[in-house]
Amino acid sequence: MEIFFGSKEENNKRREEEFLKLSPAGRVIAFFKMIEETKPLSMQKDREHPNDKKGNFVLRKDDE
Repeated sequence: MEIFFGSKEENNKRREEEFLKLSPAGRVIAFFKMIEETKPLSMQKDREHPNDKKGNFVLRKDDE
């Protein structure tokens, strides 16, 4: 693990450059790994997501 110190813009540019160096298949795999590592906060099933009203695409994980 490496630690980088920089501004938000510098870090975003570095991450983007690293991502674009990957092959298209590598990008898809990196995306799925990122999703897998991200643990969303649990929400009640009857609660409406803010993006539902905006018409945005929302992925939901079914825990059952």
